[in-house]
Amino acid sequence: MAKLLTLFTLLPKAHQITLSLLVMLTTIILMFPSEDAQASKQTQIVSQTNDKDALETNSDYSVPLAFRTPTAPKIDKNDADAEEIADNIFVNDTLPPQQLGDSSDDVSETPDDEAFAQHIAMLRTRPEGIDGVIHDIDNQVAKQKAKITQQASNDDYTVEYYEVAKGDTLGGLFSRAGLSAKDVYDITQLPLAKKNLLTIMPGEEIAISKNELGELKELSYRMDKVSTLVISHNNDRYKEVVNTKEVENRTSFITATIKSNFWNAAADAGLSGNHIMELANIFGWDVDFALDIRKGDHFSLLFDQEYADGQFLRNGNILAAEFINQGERYTAIRYTDGEYYSENGNSMRKAFLRSPVDFKYVSSNFNPRRLHPVTGQIKAHRGVDYVAAIGTPIKAAGKGKVIESGYNQFNGNYVFIKHNETYTTKYLHLTKRKVNRGDTVKQGQVIGTLGKTGRVTGAHLHYEFIVNGVHRNPRTVDLPKSMPINRSEKGKFTSLSKQLMAQLKSNQQQQLASN
Repeated sequence: MAKLLTLFTLLPKAHQITLSLLVMLTTIILMFPSEDAQASKQTQIVSQTNDKDALETNSDYSVPLAFRTPTAPKIDKNDADAEEIADNIFVNDTLPPQQLGDSSDDVSETPDDEAFAQHIAMLRTRPEGIDGVIHDIDNQVAKQKAKITQQASNDDYTVEYYEVAKGDTLGGLFSRAGLSAKDVYDITQLPLAKKNLLTIMPGEEIAISKNELGELKELSYRMDKVSTLVISHNNDRYKEVVNTKEVENRTSFITATIKSNFWNAAADAGLSGNHIMELANIFGWDVDFALDIRKGDHFSLLFDQEYADGQFLRNGNILAAEFINQGERYTAIRYTDGEYYSENGNSMRKAFLRSPVDFKYVSSNFNPRRLHPVTGQIKAHRGVDYVAAIGTPIKAAGKGKVIESGYNQFNGNYVFIKHNETYTTKYLHLTKRKVNRGDTVKQGQVIGTLGKTGRVTGAHLHYEFIVNGVHRNPRTVDLPKSMPINRSEKGKFTSLSKQLMAQLKSNQQQQLASN
């Protein structure tokens, strides 16, 4: 001890002061009660609360924060995250970290907190104490979770959507969905499933519903915009059904005036490519859409559009149309037989097409004294040359029988068709012939493709129209008159024609007024 005092005196004065303060601080700490003593006091307080006379039922008591337990949140059975919320209420039978802390912390209490504190104070009288409270809450959470699981297993199945990938098969898609090869086999034994699901295409989508055990419950495959194939699985049995949306037809109206060409005018007015071609085919016996169209010509039409559940599906048929070409008025009405007739009941389908090919322009017209472009000699050009791309389909101008189909150095590949004792048509310089001698053809049937075989300077179709053995100009010859509608249908057709033409006229007037 003497040595320590000697050493202390040898230290600098600042060190002596610091050391003295450390000794005093240590002495003060040793004078306070230990943690065991404090714990004993706390135990004594808790034991006192076990006395029934120590608590009054309707009194407020301050509960240490460490003993507070939050009420379980109300879980909506329709909430998809309900089970996750329930799982997060307690972790390892402990209270959430945000609820732990010193009782001296300044924590604001809501009325619910106070009521819950009273509830805990009353439950403390139970022999198991605070552990019993936590146990009760755990039981409530477990019951709530069980309820959610039951709800999911009865009503709400997991639905996943799988897009068919390039090179995908039904087996590969099922494997990604966690289903077995047996599921694939069982489903493909169903007639509709075998027909549709084995030919799935990239970009299509299949919806698969599974129960809580991961077993297939239902499969949905959209076959088209209207029909959906639904396959259900219950008690190891599969059932397939096609759900079809109700299709609603709406009548639409379009009118346009030609400024440069027919196609642009129709497209600018909102007509689809298919409807443009259909309109040209309807009036194709009367109007040459490559040569007869003039600036100022105009047309109007009514057509069906199909909707399902308020969504547009596709364009339907043209119901009625009017075309004004060079001052001449043409009309067309679609009847229940699928054919088009003029408003007076004459068939729009003539015995012959005005032109047998969709061409760009005429390079050489009918001319009895034309100068031949190859030989330089005057030789009658007894047909019309239609220029188009090589490979453009050539159509039979009318119904008939193929009397010649061959090749020579002048005509190249050629086809001759005899329609009856009066009319014959010829088609020259084809790239390919698609009919043989003796074949019977229908009007509009493709008989070959446009080319430049034989003695020619460029790709074109040479088309001849022969009446009673005499060549006539295909563009100006009077074609046989069309047959009128059957007498038995005349009354019904007339009523329909008046109705549609009145509707067309009304729409035209409204359009004119709005402009």
